[in-house]
Amino acid sequence: MSVRDKPCTQDARLHEVFGVPVTDLYEQAAGPDASAAITRALELRSFLALAEEQVARIRDRVHEAMAPERDMDELSADDLRMDTQWLEAALAARDGYRAALDDLLRTMPPLHQQARPARFAQQTVTTTLPPAAAPAPARAGAARSRRR
Repeated sequence: MSVRDKPCTQDARLHEVFGVPVTDLYEQAAGPDASAAITRALELRSFLALAEEQVARIRDRVHEAMAPERDMDELSADDLRMDTQWLEAALAARDGYRAALDDLLRTMPPLHQQARPARFAQQTVTTTLPPAAAPAPARAGAARSRRR
């Protein structure tokens, strides 16, 4: 499954800020007139969706290991310690991506004030080099070596 198709807790907020569903935002981001804000927001959204999926996988694995119908002899403190470390890392990543996305969306202008990027024709400048000077002597600027 593509990260575009993975659900994310911030999808509704992205829809609210940009005025279109996330799937349409990905289409806009692929176009030549994509704004930097959309591109950055979708990059953060993609990272957040993956981090949230990791959190859910670890949570589900711990729930399965701790299910009441499971045999207690199958419990492993080492496995649970490792899952705890992984969960801490995944939650830290999720929190960081969520904070970065919140900051980006908070600093964006309201939807009605967002302008489409202007496209300008690229101007070219033509210059000519000054005429070449006389060639320097072969040993010009060379350091003299001392003989003893």
